[in-house]
Amino acid sequence: MTRELYNLRPLPAADAPTPLTDEEERRVQAVLFNELGNAIADQGWARFPAYTPEDRRRLVAVAHRLSAHWGRPVSVEAEDPTRMRLFLPGCAG
Repeated sequence: MTRELYNLRPLPAADAPTPLTDEEERRVQAVLFNELGNAIADQGWARFPAYTPEDRRRLVAVAHRLSAHWGRPVSVEAEDPTRMRLFLPGCAG
């Protein structure tokens, strides 16, 4: 008996994170946009963990979206290998 398998994605290597689907990526970006945007609006900066290059890429994309949304730059810097800081230039924190 043969079975048809649909909607399967190849698994990444054992040490690599599982990639997100397009819908999951949009949801994550929306949550980060709202949560980090609120934190930055309240205190001028926000920290968020970034353990993988994909996490860092996602946070940079959120900073660019916030910059476009607010019409003022939102900067991003790595504080250490596992944490990124998004901030409005000129705000202490």
